[in-house]
Amino acid sequence: MNNSSNKQGWIVVLAGTGINLALGVLYSWSVIAKKMTTSWGWSATSASVPYAVACGVFAIMMVFAGRAQDKLGPRLVASIGGALTGLGLILASFASKGNVTLMILGFGILAGTGIGLGYASATPAAVKWFPPTKKGLITGIVVSGFGLASVYIAPVTNTLLKNFGINQTFLILGIAFFVATVGLSQFLINPPVGYIPAGVPASSASTTNGSKKHEYDWHEMIKTPQFYLLWSMYAFAAFAGLMIIGHLAKISAAQLPGVNLGFLLVAILAIGNASGRIVAGSASDKLGRTRTMLLVFLFQALMMGVLAISTTSILLIISATLIGFNYGANLALFPAVTADYFGTKNLGVNYGLVFTAWGVGGVFGSMVAGKIVDATGSYSMAYLIAAVLCIIASGITFATKAPKEVGIEA
Repeated sequence: MNNSSNKQGWIVVLAGTGINLALGVLYSWSVIAKKMTTSWGWSATSASVPYAVACGVFAIMMVFAGRAQDKLGPRLVASIGGALTGLGLILASFASKGNVTLMILGFGILAGTGIGLGYASATPAAVKWFPPTKKGLITGIVVSGFGLASVYIAPVTNTLLKNFGINQTFLILGIAFFVATVGLSQFLINPPVGYIPAGVPASSASTTNGSKKHEYDWHEMIKTPQFYLLWSMYAFAAFAGLMIIGHLAKISAAQLPGVNLGFLLVAILAIGNASGRIVAGSASDKLGRTRTMLLVFLFQALMMGVLAISTTSILLIISATLIGFNYGANLALFPAVTADYFGTKNLGVNYGLVFTAWGVGGVFGSMVAGKIVDATGSYSMAYLIAAVLCIIASGITFATKAPKEVGIEA
């Protein structure tokens, strides 16, 4: 039974990773935004709005999607998410250079909703099939799909934009992702009630010193200081990472005029992004979550300074890779630490609430960077703000510890 269950668990992991590979269309936006500024004459701020809305809606929907998949199961919720993502991109294909509203509705609201539903369903389902000692690794593998997506989406999108233009690009991507995500969603299932992961003795699967590990519901979680500490760190780290990801093609054009590295940098950052999720997730299983967070936050602050002086192709490629690595690490560390602190039974909704911090960081990171470059013509102040927030986040790690165990008689 263990071999069969272990095989089923890996099928869920692979399906979740595949879904995230499709939903990572969000990270192709910097390539699309650059095309909008050159072909449609949109300002950096206007081109940031649909992406910022998508980030915000994605984060808000994670709360509802998490609760829905806890109650209804991941397969149904992920299927609806895949359908909405595809339909949102198809609707965005009808936008024009003078119609920001339709782009916001299609890419920002509909696709953002779909991405939230799909993403919320993939990780909790996979984590439940494996023992706690693999929580960070499994989380890292599943969410790596989202980060790795730009490796193929950025060059594919760039090619589509050159050959078909902005509108047809959205239409083609919408149809492709509708089919892929709805199909893969059929493999997302939770383990049966009473399931004990392979490698966990039955006598200790749910007990510690004779007491069951307490499974927090969201009402209990938001009453703990740990929730607010995690939320703050996540918001600051997401602000820094998404500020760069949403503007990378334009940063390249500003700091390396005449050198077209835009879509290549997006793909390179994605490799770092995916690697960071797997490496940090696995490392945190051994080093501890907050200790790994501390290292990641400090490294990200350092890389913001390096990016500010990156005026050669090699230095910009290295900066993009490592900034992507640090950003991606957060997407593995925070769901894993949420499961550690508050349990896996209600992980969907609990992590959804923690994930709203990512939405706040994404909305303000993208918009602030756009405002700064429109006003000053440079990203220098944006880099400084991001570095300071990462340093503050690193300080918060010292105050963040697991909640005291709530004992329930076994």
